[in-house]
Amino acid sequence: MAAGAAPLLALTQGDPAGIGPDITLMAWLRRDKDGLPPFLYLGDPDVLAARATMLGLDVRMREADEQSGASIFGEALPVLAVSAGTGVEAGRPDSRTAHGTIRAIELAVEMAVLGKVEAIVTNPIAKSVLYESGFKFPGHTEFLADLGHKVTGQPGMPVMMIAGPELRTVPVTIHIPLRQVPEQLTTRLIYETCRITAHDLNRRFGIDSPRLAVSGLNPHAGENGALGLEDDAVVAPVIRQLRADGINAVGPLPGDTMFHKAARDTYDVAICMYHDQALIPAKALGFDDAVNVTLGLPFIRTSPDHGTAFSLAGTGKAKPTSLIAALKMAAQMASRKTVHGSS
Repeated sequence: MAAGAAPLLALTQGDPAGIGPDITLMAWLRRDKDGLPPFLYLGDPDVLAARATMLGLDVRMREADEQSGASIFGEALPVLAVSAGTGVEAGRPDSRTAHGTIRAIELAVEMAVLGKVEAIVTNPIAKSVLYESGFKFPGHTEFLADLGHKVTGQPGMPVMMIAGPELRTVPVTIHIPLRQVPEQLTTRLIYETCRITAHDLNRRFGIDSPRLAVSGLNPHAGENGALGLEDDAVVAPVIRQLRADGINAVGPLPGDTMFHKAARDTYDVAICMYHDQALIPAKALGFDDAVNVTLGLPFIRTSPDHGTAFSLAGTGKAKPTSLIAALKMAAQMASRKTVHGSS
């Protein structure tokens, strides 16, 4: 990327029956107002055009690739055509579109790893739709990690971070039943999650010596064993090791006192033990403008922090706020990567 040039991003279509096309169109229309970086949309141009008509949006579109996308962006929405595979009706998911959804993600990863785009932003997918077509991964993040491994030959551990204006949170365990959390929560898993988070906050976000606040698993962080043994036996050793390794971490902290304003001022990210412990405060504080960032990948990936919202597709009620935040955050991370000369 030339000095001073805006980074070109790859934006995947997500599930074409969801709100991905809607918020993409709305975001492009706000490109000047919100100072958006140029992005290349990977998806079906016919679906996009039909959704624009349905929403009454005047959006010019042109077929493009990574070489022409940035120059086109100011006048038309650049689209790299990826067929949906069948007709698409807004709000009605269809497993026949799974191949196109997957192919858009695969292309985006290839382009990012090869340096043809500076970052990937992904519109929401519906895992249930992909599962019907034989998709073997627990979710979007795991699929991206596998693609990154295949393309680079380097295995990685993806870490999900929800980043909003007031709070960043990282769940150590994600999409598993709550009763399985104590079984899967190991000292090694917590340590690696914290290490990757600290590394990428420094490299991708430019934070010197990131401050990590690590929650406990149990109420009151176990209260010295009275409410559970995991905090003393599993979490506390991680804090000692992190500090020995020069990582600025504190904990285990009671989850119910970590998220008020005064507490948030003392750290850069909250490391939480399970999904809802991390995502409830993150979404409560920034539902419309929080961003899902995947750390630990060999490329930059952000995403809106919401789902496909099939009930809103084609209605004009979807908000592009989180997608706009994801695009801007990806561009900021890419610019920092260029300055520091790392990927």
